[in-house]
Amino acid sequence: MDLSVEGAETSCGVSAQQLPLTFVSAGETVKVIKVRGKNDLTHHLENLGFVEGAEVKVIAGVQGDLVVQVKGAQVAISRQAANHIVTTAGR
Repeated sequence: MDLSVEGAETSCGVSAQQLPLTFVSAGETVKVIKVRGKNDLTHHLENLGFVEGAEVKVIAGVQGDLVVQVKGAQVAISRQAANHIVTTAGR
């Protein structure tokens, strides 16, 4: 099953694959493309720093949650929340 999101143009005009944050492996750094939805959860994620262009490093997966570094802070988010965060497939 392919869960990737349609490609986006990068600054050099090359199409980059987009994936939900839940598909990013520990140790990888990606950029946020967008946060899907318009509800309290997406607003909360944006307040934590998950905004377009922000770099996010996945530190670890812990009991179904993700520990990530964003805007210089480490935060834990649920897999449900991470599914709303669309990122580049790696850099």
